[in-house]
This record gives sequence, C-alpha cells and structure tokens, in this order.
Amino acid sequence: MSVDGYLDDASPERLLLSNPADFDRVDEVRASCDAILIGATTMRKDNPRLLVNSEERRAKRLAEGRSEYPLKVTVTRTGDLSSDLKFWHHGGDKLVFTVDGAVEKVRGTLDGLADVVSVGPELDWGLVLDELGRRGVGRLMVEGGGTIHTQLMAQNLADEIHLAVAPLLVGQADAPKFLGTADYPGGSTARMQLLEARAIGDVVLLRYAPKERG
Repeated sequence: MSVDGYLDDASPERLLLSNPADFDRVDEVRASCDAILIGATTMRKDNPRLLVNSEERRAKRLAEGRSEYPLKVTVTRTGDLSSDLKFWHHGGDKLVFTVDGAVEKVRGTLDGLADVVSVGPELDWGLVLDELGRRGVGRLMVEGGGTIHTQLMAQNLADEIHLAVAPLLVGQADAPKFLGTADYPGGSTARMQLLEARAIGDVVLLRYAPKERG
C-alpha cells in the first residue's frame, strides 16, 4: 500500500506500488502457500494471472509432491465474471465461491474453467475457509482487494498481515484503500503484535499478527 493507505490510484492503469525485490518476495510467499485468493473486483480491475513466476520455486513444489501452482480462488456475490480473464487460463486448478442466487450464472459463464461452489444464500467466510480446509488448504494467501481484507480483518480471520509500504502518496478519494470502515476486534486501542519490520529497497515490509492484540 501507499504511505497513505491506498492499494491503487483512480486511473485505469494499475499503480505499481512494489519494487522488483518485493515482487520476488511475493512470488516466494505464493510458492509457500496451498492457495491464493482474490476478490472478483480485483480480478476484473487488474486481470492478474496470479502465478508463481519462478521456475525454481515451481520445481521445488513439484519435488515436494505438491501441485506446480497453488490453487487459485475467487469469491463473488453477483456472479459477474468473464471467461476471458487471464485468471482462468494460466496456472493450475481454479475454485470459485459464490452464493445460491449466482451459482448457475457462474457455472454457465465459466463452463468448466473452474470448480464452482455455493456457500448458501449469503457469503459466509467461515464456510469458505472450512471448504478450503476440506480440500487440503492449510496456508491461504489473500491478495485483496480492500473489501475482502476488511471483511476478514473484521471477522478476526487473518493470522498474519503482510504490509509492503511504498514511498508514494495517492490522496484520491475514489481510489481503493487497504482497509475500509468496520468494527474491528478490540477497537481502536487494541495493538497488534509486530512480527517483522524489514526494508526491501525503498519499500518497508511490516508483518503483524492481528489475533495477538493487547
């Protein structure tokens, strides 16, 4: 995020907040995970492939008896997804979580490009995580966007936060922020445990344990 807490600016092009060294760190974290999750809005806006780019890291996963790529996961309430997005056509298996009212729409749109699961009439993050666990996902990386970050943090479901703070200021009211308004556990005085602070070029990585609040 930027110093003032934004994930992007309001322009049509994606704002690159990280530097090459931090992008490589993200690739390393991806390779360590069983699944990577982004929201449908982030998918539509950024159109990411969401891959492990390092051949060496992919080879290591295969040598460990894992899939070459982590499972790619998205969530959508509306079912407004396009089958043309890069997400569906690169990497390994894909999984979509949706609600009862949109499940047939998503299955029709994707037509075999992903496994589609409904968690009921409303999106229930507990059921999403339970289903991922049932499928063997022990380590999940959530890459955004801000609405999903806010929901998971408000429900106290995140074990770690990795903040890469870039030396940029966005300052645009309609740009997406890392977190939105919510009733966060413990309120405004609950201090999270700091696990790591590290400079990566001109970016600062901060790792917090949000469940360890004092």
